[in-house]
Amino acid sequence: MEWETGAVVTGRVSGITKFGAFVALPGGKSGLVHISEVSNSFVSDVHDFLTEGQEVQVKILAISPEGKINLSIKQLQDAPVRSVTAPRTPRNVSAVPASAPLPPLGDVSFEDKLKQFMSVSDSKQSEFNRHMAGKRGGRRRK
Repeated sequence: MEWETGAVVTGRVSGITKFGAFVALPGGKSGLVHISEVSNSFVSDVHDFLTEGQEVQVKILAISPEGKINLSIKQLQDAPVRSVTAPRTPRNVSAVPASAPLPPLGDVSFEDKLKQFMSVSDSKQSEFNRHMAGKRGGRRRK
């Protein structure tokens, strides 16, 4: 049987190793499902997701010139839904408020935007330098 990349086939798990699972395919061939292609969630042990003799659907990712077949179970699963979270703010760095509130966006000239940016940037830079001075061993020699 001739295999092509992207095809979905049904096979039987013939062996499980620490780095993945071997799947026996129709026609006497076998391929490897790497541990990173077993599930959308983190996989520390393949035995938690697959058992020997289990029938699985796999997608053919690649076929090497030597005849090795790379398979994936993960790509046939629905993508996990990620929750939207607020962006993280770095620890130990306090937010520096702008010196003046921004006027409405349409009424701001380039020079005003630049002036606002420079004042915020200068205040952030000076606070950062004060913060780092304590970490550099800022003690004076006697």
